[in-house]
Amino acid sequence: MTIDIPQSFWLYFAFFVLLLVDGAWCMLATFNLLRMLIGLEILMKSVTFFLIVAGYLSHRMALAQAMVITVIVIEVVVVVVAAGVILGFFRAHNSMNVRHTRTLKG
Repeated sequence: MTIDIPQSFWLYFAFFVLLLVDGAWCMLATFNLLRMLIGLEILMKSVTFFLIVAGYLSHRMALAQAMVITVIVIEVVVVVVAAGVILGFFRAHNSMNVRHTRTLKG
């Protein structure tokens, strides 16, 4: 039993890996909390893109769309909570630099 993989899969896969690496790099290469949040968004968009492509290639678009909607809802909740934490951190320290987390107590 062989699986027929279309040529466009490798283009989609390369774009997915590019987005994944870009999001991870954006999160790891900075000390700014807002940039880390943007990196998390890029990372989640790559997962969403991969789910859509996987559904298209497996001819199960309904399942893929349901999973994408679930991922988007979870992503929005995570981003709102993280933005609230970042805003509270900014109000306390007047900076979004992660290096200032050493002064936190509690």
